[in-house]
Amino acid sequence: MLSVNSDGKVLVRRCFLTLRPFRIFVLGIGFFTLCFLMTSLGGQFSAKRLADSPFTIRTEVLGTGESRGALRRMNDILETLVRRMDMLARLENASEYRRGEEAEHYGLEGLQTVGLMEKIQAIAQNVSDIAVKVDQILRNSLLRSKVMEGQRDLCDIPRDPRFPDCSGKVEWMRSRWTSDPCYAYYGVDGTECSFLVYLSEVEWFCPVLPWRNQTVGSYSKYRPKKQAAFRTELSSLLDLMGTGKESLIFMKKRLRRLEAQWLLAARRLENKVLDTPKEQKQILVHIGFLTEESGDVFSPRVLKGGPLGEMVQWADILAALYILGHSLKITVSVKELQSYLGVPPGRGNCPLTDPLPFDLIYTDYHGMQQMKQHMGLSFRKYRCRLRVVDTFGTEPAYNHEEYATLHGYRTNWGYWNLHPKQFMTMFPHTPDNSFMGFVTDELNDTERRQVAQNKVRNMAVVYGKEAAMWKLQGKEKFLSVLHKHMEIHGTVYFETQRPPEVPAFVKNHGLLPQQDLQQLLKKAKLFIGFGFPYEGPAPLEAVANGCVFLQPRFNPPHSSLNHEFFRGKPTSREVSSQHPYMEMAVGKPHVLTVDYNNTQEFEAAIKAILRSKVEPYLPYEYTSEGMLQRLHAYIQHQVGCSV
Repeated sequence: MLSVNSDGKVLVRRCFLTLRPFRIFVLGIGFFTLCFLMTSLGGQFSAKRLADSPFTIRTEVLGTGESRGALRRMNDILETLVRRMDMLARLENASEYRRGEEAEHYGLEGLQTVGLMEKIQAIAQNVSDIAVKVDQILRNSLLRSKVMEGQRDLCDIPRDPRFPDCSGKVEWMRSRWTSDPCYAYYGVDGTECSFLVYLSEVEWFCPVLPWRNQTVGSYSKYRPKKQAAFRTELSSLLDLMGTGKESLIFMKKRLRRLEAQWLLAARRLENKVLDTPKEQKQILVHIGFLTEESGDVFSPRVLKGGPLGEMVQWADILAALYILGHSLKITVSVKELQSYLGVPPGRGNCPLTDPLPFDLIYTDYHGMQQMKQHMGLSFRKYRCRLRVVDTFGTEPAYNHEEYATLHGYRTNWGYWNLHPKQFMTMFPHTPDNSFMGFVTDELNDTERRQVAQNKVRNMAVVYGKEAAMWKLQGKEKFLSVLHKHMEIHGTVYFETQRPPEVPAFVKNHGLLPQQDLQQLLKKAKLFIGFGFPYEGPAPLEAVANGCVFLQPRFNPPHSSLNHEFFRGKPTSREVSSQHPYMEMAVGKPHVLTVDYNNTQEFEAAIKAILRSKVEPYLPYEYTSEGMLQRLHAYIQHQVGCSV
């Protein structure tokens, strides 16, 4: 340490130097120099900064002057340090005797101050040499960047026969690139280069420019394959479904009620497919008809007798996918859909920001329209992953855009150019589409015996929860015949007073919860339809509970050509009765189809039902195990557009 007395004389108290502090000092100087060089040079050759457009490469090396100046300042500091150490050395020589005594007192050997000075001077010289070399590197880098800038100025439209649409797309971009903010999001700034980079790396209409990184866009995140394992609960699925809609509340209640049935079926199926590979899929389920953007006319009507068939099917699809062990994302919101898909900000004209993270997407026509609106060209790229839940089916003539246009089959719901097997129906209408189905309550042996004991021979339940379904012309005639033989029950929704459409002799229970409706069907002998709704799940549920289903025959058959309900649907299928599957696949003695306008035929059917003894019946394809097996086969074997 140095101190100055009042006379201005410099006194040397102590100046202890040991070998270990010296090494630390030298290493510190070297480490500081290395860190400085890494910091100075590390960012100088970067192609772009965060604030730069991804389609512009900086043509000058930033910080060149600053780096040189910092190196000079560092060199000056070291030279100053050398001068001060030289002064200390002279002071120490003047007080050699005093320092000798102190060194002897503290047990120190002679110190090599001169060696220290030489090493510090060598470090200073090395830093000076490094500064010269850095200056040369920066000059060379600046020269190379200017050469690259000259290449980038030459963004002529490539003439490549493999990309015939390139010039037309560039021309379109010149006049329309401001029409959607998504183009600016991807770096388009109105220059020819930005057009070509976008059309070659984000879209695929032009070849990649020679001076661009040839691997751009080729990277996709690797996702290791996992095996799907059957799940043993549904509680986590309920959490995935969200809240806030009456439709979702209904679906959750159904899942809770049928949970034991699903889990038992899973154990049975697991024993059958133990040796079968079961790859876990990443699956997005987007229920488009329940989104606010589609109007969601179903949710407000859940508690007012509205149609529940679609919600029954979707609840069962979710249960099956989850129990089979797949990874699910569930959405009933377009905003959530955009987030899951990776939709860029804008109006939906640009592709997704990243490769689609889902192996399969289960949706409906509303959801498919929403995806097309927001996915840009990515919709065409990934459309093979779609599975469209379609109650009544889509025929190939309506699905093929060119054929539909030429032959008059265009409708609001058709011409998607999917593979027909990607459409999944509620009942097996046609081999052109895939059969998705749903599940029905299954009775165990004890419940079957109870049903047989508690059946009320002359009790009938009418199929129709909305008062509008009772406005059928001529219903009084056949209902009076039915009333002569049986007690008629209804489950028609009403708020304050009995619906006037329901005759006084009908015992109306009002809208019943699903569990109470099941109990009513277990007691009834007959479940009778008025002709609408078409092809719903209720007749199958009635037959599974030991009822006979009586339905009207249509002559001529109903279709899109002669009936308003089917008009616009992408099918020309003729419906010969209210429920063709029940008529043809189930049939007598569980299902009777008659002409309601023929009083004698109708009354004969009623008498035959009264005499019959019918056991509960449920086709295997509508059991939980049947649906799990079917969906498992679809997921593992329907690959892409080769379904």
